[in-house]
Amino acid sequence: MTEDKILLAHGSGGQLSQDLIKSFLPDLTNPILERLDDAAVFEVSGRLAFTTDSYTVNPIFFPGGDIGKLAVCGTVNDLAMSGARPLYLSLAFIIEEGLPVADLKKILASIRKAAAEAGVKIVTGDTKVVNQGSADKLFINTAGVGIVPEGVNISAANARHGDRIILSGTIGDHGIAVLSKREGLAFRTPVPSDCAPLGGLVAAMLAASKNIHALRDPTRGGLATTLNDFAAGSGVGIIIEEDKIPVAAAVAAAGELLGLDPLYIANEGKLVAAVAPQDADKILAAMKKNKYGQNAAVIGEVVGEHPGRVVMRTAMGASRIIDVPVGELLPRIC
Repeated sequence: MTEDKILLAHGSGGQLSQDLIKSFLPDLTNPILERLDDAAVFEVSGRLAFTTDSYTVNPIFFPGGDIGKLAVCGTVNDLAMSGARPLYLSLAFIIEEGLPVADLKKILASIRKAAAEAGVKIVTGDTKVVNQGSADKLFINTAGVGIVPEGVNISAANARHGDRIILSGTIGDHGIAVLSKREGLAFRTPVPSDCAPLGGLVAAMLAASKNIHALRDPTRGGLATTLNDFAAGSGVGIIIEEDKIPVAAAVAAAGELLGLDPLYIANEGKLVAAVAPQDADKILAAMKKNKYGQNAAVIGEVVGEHPGRVVMRTAMGASRIIDVPVGELLPRIC
């Protein structure tokens, strides 16, 4: 491509469209995608997990990542939260006329790197160009396919009385990273997004024990919303301990300054699990050996009392109901 910005003509289906599509191949190349057919053909066997998502984050570049890395990691993580091993992704771009080609190339490089780390292939996709003002630089839609191992049965409806609640690391990093870039805020200690593919972490957990009942990555709505999903879906109560929840000092300070509770701030590289109590220690040990689980901690347990409710024991010894937010705390975070 010789143009320095995306033109409407790049979406026309003509030569410029072909040039744009072919410019993706060096970053996303694999034998399935290289056929450039209307559908990807591949072989799979076993129980399939399938997910789809769309990414409209603003801004498209933020500390620790960009919309391309986010799209791959978010889709991979949605598959992993069912216990699946992610295999194949689709990738569809809706590009606003005028997007610098250099920005698109940076995003493609991020996609390539994230997909390689996650061990997935981009096997099909689509590109559309819309008039300036009809989108916000770039939107990405994805779909993902993975294989669920035998004996794995993970769902937000499967948490059981006595389960331990494990959190893989610090909360609120992604939301604060995006917000700081969006609003031009400079903190003394920079806060990068935690955006990361978690398939390897989940595989390590399942290798330690298949007694993982519920699993979720706490994205929009944060940890609080995810725990409420477990409680409502399983008809159980959950108690968490405030002083056991890892929060980076910079995130805590930013949250206090902005009036934001880290419990409700989005994450893109963390997971929450409800696991059988007898296997909690070995699952936690396996997590700590993975780079994305080094700060993992048991933060609470599933109880028979107050079904459908999440209660936090505060550092002051009081109890506080952790409810679902009424609206969206930080819009366009993913």
